[in-house]
Amino acid sequence: MIKLIAIDIDDTLLNSHGKITAATKKALQKALQQGIKIVLCSGRPLAGVSPYLKELGIEGDEQYVITYNGGLVETVSGQVLSRQTLNNAAYRQIVKYVTDHQMQYYVLDDQSNVYTSNHDINRIAVVQAWENSAGILVRNPDELATDFEITKAAIVGEKADLDQYEQPVKNEFSDKFYVVRAADNFLEIMHQGVNKGIGLEKLTEILSINSDEVMAIGDEQNDIPMFKFAGTAVAMGNGSKLAKEHVDHITDTNDNDGIAKILDKLVF
Repeated sequence: MIKLIAIDIDDTLLNSHGKITAATKKALQKALQQGIKIVLCSGRPLAGVSPYLKELGIEGDEQYVITYNGGLVETVSGQVLSRQTLNNAAYRQIVKYVTDHQMQYYVLDDQSNVYTSNHDINRIAVVQAWENSAGILVRNPDELATDFEITKAAIVGEKADLDQYEQPVKNEFSDKFYVVRAADNFLEIMHQGVNKGIGLEKLTEILSINSDEVMAIGDEQNDIPMFKFAGTAVAMGNGSKLAKEHVDHITDTNDNDGIAKILDKLVF
């Protein structure tokens, strides 16, 4: 019996137009009515997740969300249950590296604020800030408090650029941090003890739910840790080849009601 469904947002919950389809919304609301926890599990901060929680009717201290790729586990009303951040020294180390290598980037704090020291801000960073209902604060590390911490850093740019950056960045940081290609335009750096699977495991421990009672639905590399944890792992039809190699089921695409179809098949 599935008691909790963890769902990625971009290219999973949302179609290619950034919307929740009517069939997906209906299916998830039916699951909620049956007492199943619907947990949005995203690299976004809470501000970037909240509009979709509201649209689905997920609210209160008895519903939960996993943000920053597992950096925070919290109730949808913002009560933090688990928090893993990068300290100021780690933040400075990352900024120095990306600056020295002329990479475009931004970082997030645990209040959904977006920071970068880039003066020529990449369009991906601008879009991400808009999606998270945030502005972009242009600051270098010396302009921020000495105890300033981040939940994650994201190196951003066109796919061809990140294809070149990915392995050197992993070579530089993977022994200290969790580095993952979250999508074509995002290469993310987080605390070593952070990923969606760890966040999901922490939440299920709090809720006394077993992993075999969990379904995880996603489309990309950063969803693989939650695929490995969940008893039932589902990749979207539009998902990456690597993501599809780590699941039990592949459903239809995000534009063809893949979530609704897999819930009809395995839950209802």
